[in-house]
Amino acid sequence: MTFSAICELQEKVGAHVDGFWGPKSIEACQKHLKSLYPKVNHWPKSDGESLLAFYGRPGDESKLVSIGVSHLNIEYDGSPVSVIRCHERVGKSLFKVLTDISESKDKGVLKEYAGVFNNRPMRNGRLPSLHARGAAIDLDPSRNDNMAHWPAKSSMPLSVMEAFAREGWLSAGAWWGRDAMHFQATQ
Repeated sequence: MTFSAICELQEKVGAHVDGFWGPKSIEACQKHLKSLYPKVNHWPKSDGESLLAFYGRPGDESKLVSIGVSHLNIEYDGSPVSVIRCHERVGKSLFKVLTDISESKDKGVLKEYAGVFNNRPMRNGRLPSLHARGAAIDLDPSRNDNMAHWPAKSSMPLSVMEAFAREGWLSAGAWWGRDAMHFQATQ
């Protein structure tokens, strides 16, 4: 993002506006997103025990549902996406978020959908990814690479993070400072 775009972002999240995205801006952004969370965030914590209790075993495709998204203009590798398979516990929430994004000025992030269910370990790790439970989604990876710092080197719009926050989802860019393409249904 440009200096002026970071200043605009700082203003939106209630941070001191100086064009430098440091610890105080990160804290303000996280506080802003938390303020949008539902009063009761029913998603599990991200530790293995909580995930197992809430979502079941990773890779269990019997827990997946298909949500129809053909009317939302989502694309994967340039082709329209008509169905997304996700965990049954996140289906309605994910559909709401994607619908909200499709109706926003930032709907362009849906032109580069990069998947939900993928039975694999976390990147550079051995523990299962949230994708292995169908409880995470990646959007717009070419502009929001895993190791690219958000918001300095990534461009995931705050409005997209806000749409996920209203459903209690964690936005990796805001919480980890990188991997801004990644959103997961955990606290």
